Amino acid sequence: MEEKKQATIVDVARAAGVSVATVSRVVNGNYPVKTETKEKVRAAISRLNYVPNVQARELNTRKSSTIGVVVPGLHNMFFAEVMDGIEEAVRQESFSFLLNCAKNDPVQEMQAINALVARNVSGIIVISPNTKNISESFYEELVERVPLVFINGYHRIKGVSYVGNDEQSGSQMALEYLTGLGHQRILFVRGTNSDSYDIKEESYRKFMADLGNFDEDCILNIGEGNGVETVDSTMDALLLKLPQLQPTAIFCCNDLMAVGALNACKRLRLSVPQDISIMGYDNIALSRLVDPKITTMDQNMFQLGENAAQLLMENIRGGHSKRILLDNVLIPRETTGRHRIE
Repeated sequence: MEEKKQATIVDVARAAGVSVATVSRVVNGNYPVKTETKEKVRAAISRLNYVPNVQARELNTRKSSTIGVVVPGLHNMFFAEVMDGIEEAVRQESFSFLLNCAKNDPVQEMQAINALVARNVSGIIVISPNTKNISESFYEELVERVPLVFINGYHRIKGVSYVGNDEQSGSQMALEYLTGLGHQRILFVRGTNSDSYDIKEESYRKFMADLGNFDEDCILNIGEGNGVETVDSTMDALLLKLPQLQPTAIFCCNDLMAVGALNACKRLRLSVPQDISIMGYDNIALSRLVDPKITTMDQNMFQLGENAAQLLMENIRGGHSKRILLDNVLIPRETTGRHRIE
């Protein structure tokens, strides 16, 4: 069976009885065309199922209608929900996005960004960038060439726009909630290679030191914090640490770790929240799908993505860099309760 050829702009021009330039003007909407002519072209496009060649149009205009997005990993639903906000905003602007995964590795993050630059994207959004582990000059030179927006990035670089949550205040709010329930011995669980985890750890250290109750042994780094292995590696680490440290509460840097903590408690026959409380962070869908449902901090994921994409569009059109900071919100559920004094 002979394969049907896709209609070209020449076919549309011939069917409508106009020039190729006129069809281009109707498709791009960049030049006035008589209403009657426009209707003829649109009818021909519909009849022939013509799909405009975006790459050809970009070559002609020297402008890309694609942005790049870099994520640390694909197994944490946090990033999926942020990308949902990005997709909604860029679609309204008739843009699309290319996604690259950095796998929580600073070298791969730079490689992922360079690959997007090589594809001539109009701008780049980096989610949870590893700015502490990447040479500052890399981003300083990059933003001179390509508009940049960081989501949950904390190291300020001139010319880069920022959208983030106040995770310092959010962490303090989570800890105040736990201590308000009577918890004094709180175990802190984090992953590696993340500015976000560093910010939460700084808040934890200060908060516990101010209480006069800081213990270095109560900081647990489980390694990869956004991978498919995160839940199990958190569980394995806590199976060893919980009997030794005997905390009354666990504060996790994200909800994947909180699920791992929940699994560890079940294996150790610790009742949650009667024997031990668990606090997550992010409010991904998984946090309300497990039993018991996880108390967590809402990170405004859709709004993070939507705001970042809108800022990037402003920057692409020549706007100045801006910073948007959102407040985290405590979501009390079933994994936290009052500490029982024996």
